[in-house]
Amino acid sequence: MTSATEVPSEPLASARRSCHCGELREANIGESVVLKGWLHRRRDLGGIIFIDLRDRTGLVQVRFNPGGDLPEDRYQAAHHLRSEYCLAIRGDVQKRPDGTENDKLDTGQVEVVVREFEVLSESKPLPFQVDEYDHTGEDIRLRYRFLDLRREEMQRNMLMRHKAYKATRDFLCGEGFLEFETPILTKATPEGARDFLVPSRLDPGKFYALPQSPQLFKQLLMISGYDRYFQIARCFRDEDLRANRQPEFTQIDVEMSFVTQDEVIDAMERLIAHIWKDCLGHELSLPVPRMTYADAMLKYGSDKPDLRFGCEIHDITKLFAKGCNFQVFNNLIKKGGVVRGFAFPGGGEKLSNTDLRPESKFSKRVTRETGIRAYAWFKVTEEGKLESNIAKFFEDDVLESLRNETGAQPGDVIFMVAHEHAKTCAEMTGRFRLLIGHTFELIDRDTFAFTWVVDFPAFEWNPEEKRWDVLHHPFTNIHDEDIPLLGTDRMSEVRSLAYDLALNGEELGGGSIRIHRQDVQSKVFSAIGISEEEAEEKFSFLLEALQYGAPPHGGLAFGFDRIVMLLTGEDSIRGVIPFPKTQTGLCPLTNAPGEAPPEQLKELGLKVTVKKKDPEGGSQV
Repeated sequence: MTSATEVPSEPLASARRSCHCGELREANIGESVVLKGWLHRRRDLGGIIFIDLRDRTGLVQVRFNPGGDLPEDRYQAAHHLRSEYCLAIRGDVQKRPDGTENDKLDTGQVEVVVREFEVLSESKPLPFQVDEYDHTGEDIRLRYRFLDLRREEMQRNMLMRHKAYKATRDFLCGEGFLEFETPILTKATPEGARDFLVPSRLDPGKFYALPQSPQLFKQLLMISGYDRYFQIARCFRDEDLRANRQPEFTQIDVEMSFVTQDEVIDAMERLIAHIWKDCLGHELSLPVPRMTYADAMLKYGSDKPDLRFGCEIHDITKLFAKGCNFQVFNNLIKKGGVVRGFAFPGGGEKLSNTDLRPESKFSKRVTRETGIRAYAWFKVTEEGKLESNIAKFFEDDVLESLRNETGAQPGDVIFMVAHEHAKTCAEMTGRFRLLIGHTFELIDRDTFAFTWVVDFPAFEWNPEEKRWDVLHHPFTNIHDEDIPLLGTDRMSEVRSLAYDLALNGEELGGGSIRIHRQDVQSKVFSAIGISEEEAEEKFSFLLEALQYGAPPHGGLAFGFDRIVMLLTGEDSIRGVIPFPKTQTGLCPLTNAPGEAPPEQLKELGLKVTVKKKDPEGGSQV
């Protein structure tokens, strides 16, 4: 920063900035400065004009005085300045008059009195105010993302994204990980979602695929002897989108050699602790707790449990196996179904008997958001008795056991859900629990509740194709004692060496110890119906590499966008990605995807056939 006697005389447009807007403090009083930025707000008080000048570091108040060092014609020109004009100013830092300080701004004790200014570029009338956006729809903000990114909230999010990038690299480099890049144009492999395909001009009729993840390449790097790899990787999946999904996204991708599951988990939770400390100043308590997949599904109805509130779910099937004359439960239990339940603390005051009727607004919302067609309930009276429209069907000792099992207290409501399939019942009850937690504000939103989920099933039955599918990917290792179960009728009991880190009901990331033995890999392929020929066609390079001294290895991938979303408190990853797609996969800013020029299609040897709806409402033509 220069003093008043050292201010250069060159035109403002080419003059070097002496500092950023948000850096000025009382220590700078008396200095002459050159600032450049955008007009954030303007207040014309007749005799004096004030503006807030903004750059990415923050705001500073700028004052245009009539009759001062600013020539009269330039003072008159200042009346025509408008929002988001890009300006350069030269002026003197002064203390604000007593009583006009702004303690909400870091620069709120000072202002800059203008001696010279220049409009670097004007702005058209804005589609929305950069400082007043609350009621602006997301479609408009994405259409004008370059303006949306100027907002204080978005700049804070992008700064947090940068800090998380840096914290990740600092930690992993300090732990001896090597950063690699892996191919973007690669070969299609089955990883659970559709690939984006890229046609090859040099080899007509053939296609590259954009990587769903660098999975195979990072395993090859371990086989190549590099021991510890990481990459902040771009990944691509052509799948139906949800609030926290994008067709292209970013992963913190990690792989390690000669490690056990415990070693991977230890390193990765220390990485997350470092990110939270560096970005938020928040100390995580390590080690992070762990629970099995079976416990997570039983107690929370989810493999990414939200532990910020109670309402723990219980299997109460056995309680109703006797002493219960409620035919809905009896008939379902006889067919092998299950009943799950949980206590809603204080629910008796928040939900009336009318609210709990099937036709109520609350019950319809439960059906809409959880898939539960009907649920049963009991209210716990002040005397500890259970009351309900179905209480007469249960023996007193059964009701007492139900209250003890769920831990319900006077004033609570016990909810029960039944279904013929245990997993479906668990998932629906889990969604019900979350609905209660969010609706009635049981969740402490200032808490970070981490947990590892381990011992996932390795396979799940695909009833449509009548075969077993891998739950993660076909390179996930399994517990040694479960290998003999491969290919038997006990495939559902096979546990993988897979692990996920969950936070507040979101999956931060997951990984596994990989299969490094060719014989085990062949058994897994066979168990899921992949023939030797098909395996060779799809994974030949990996299978061949496994024959050349592959070390035991494993890794993990964190969803980087989701991490930043949770660090900033945003509800969607679209709020922390600079240029995201909509939930339908469109980019309102660039109008992508678009049609390809005919000459380019011809060069690629492609012909596009678009399916259109029959105007008569029949089949596609």
